[in-house]
Amino acid sequence: QVQLVESGGGLVQAGGSLRLACLASGRAFSSMGWFRQAPGKEREVVAAISGIRGNTYYADSVKGRFTISRDNAKNTLYLQMNSLKPEDTAVYYCAARRLTTIATREDAYDYWGQGTQVTVSS
Repeated sequence: QVQLVESGGGLVQAGGSLRLACLASGRAFSSMGWFRQAPGKEREVVAAISGIRGNTYYADSVKGRFTISRDNAKNTLYLQMNSLKPEDTAVYYCAARRLTTIATREDAYDYWGQGTQVTVSS
């Protein structure tokens, strides 16, 4: 059974940092990504990483502040979030796909985690 389990969310003040982790089990994944959904808004891509070369993509809103990385030995995907802003408040989701190419569209991903809440206070 495929499972993606996120952890690391919480409440932080503006300017603070959090590191999200996503433990993947059940099979080996290739390309992975982080998405987020704020109240009343559609889910959007935050960052993505390809399966072989580790190429990365970042949404403009998080460039220079967030870093996506993966530890294949631990089957874990990370999202280091620095200089957090109140507008980063959202439920953050980990996603994985069978293909190796990087993807930014929701429908390109085959598996999803349950999400972890990130709240940034001003």
